[in-house]
Amino acid sequence: MKFLHTMIRVTDLDESIKFYTEVMGMKELERFDNEEYRYTLVFVGYENQPDASTIELTYNWDTDSYEMGTAFGHLAIGVEDIYTACDKIKALGGNITREPGPLKGGTTHIAFVKDPNGYQIELIQLS
Repeated sequence: MKFLHTMIRVTDLDESIKFYTEVMGMKELERFDNEEYRYTLVFVGYENQPDASTIELTYNWDTDSYEMGTAFGHLAIGVEDIYTACDKIKALGGNITREPGPLKGGTTHIAFVKDPNGYQIELIQLS
């Protein structure tokens, strides 16, 4: 078995694609429009990691809001230099909701970013 992707529902597809490609450095890998059922699926991920899992942005054409709920936690992305990554994300207009620093009670450095739809993305220092 292989973990393929995580699906999140978005209300503004263009804004979400811009965030994940321009701010988070991903690429749009695949797109599927379904005229009959009125939705678009866009898969984004890191181009240099073809075997890695991706994020499926699901845009239902006739839905303009969703409830976030309390069960979903966050997406996680490993970064080589968390401080530089956060500086770049902020410079590109991204919303850092937890500045980089050690995990409470641990030594791993983490930070959190919020995407345009309110989803939390945890950045984790890899080295």
